[in-house]
Amino acid sequence: MKEIRTNLEGERVFIRRLRLSDANDVYVNVRDKEIVKWSLNIPHPYPKRIAAKFIRKSQREWRAKKGFVFGVVFKKTGRVIGVTGLKNIDRKSNSAEIGYWLGKNYWRRGLATEAVRLVLKFGFKELKLHRIYAHVFEKNTGSKLVLEKCGFKLEGECVKLCLNGVGDTICSITGF
Repeated sequence: MKEIRTNLEGERVFIRRLRLSDANDVYVNVRDKEIVKWSLNIPHPYPKRIAAKFIRKSQREWRAKKGFVFGVVFKKTGRVIGVTGLKNIDRKSNSAEIGYWLGKNYWRRGLATEAVRLVLKFGFKELKLHRIYAHVFEKNTGSKLVLEKCGFKLEGECVKLCLNGVGDTICSITGF
């Protein structure tokens, strides 16, 4: 098997494997309640020690090829401003689920769209996936717009599959 590229560069961001030294950047950017509101697995409050635990888990999943989590690095500062990656990788169907979040200070700048496009390139070119899908809360219009800009199409809604504490349902959005 050929070596998998672990760094992909965009115009304003690049994505790379997370390092333990990124724990503080992850902590600083994820602890906003607005980010947690749109996630099923990020706790609030977000204790600083959880960031290092999350990074170690993502490193184990990467080695086992069960998940590929990247830090989203803002080129201007060289700092990790969010996380993106692929999980629930199914080799039988060659599919995976994409996920992402950025610190609130980096919203509405097109940076998430750029990072998602890099992960899609990674998934299709490096992992040779055939399908990448996402789940997003129905009222999370910003995230839905990111996915639409990247070519995803609404596949359906999972009504009352789970709630995020604000009574929102999850939409299943499929790309390509």
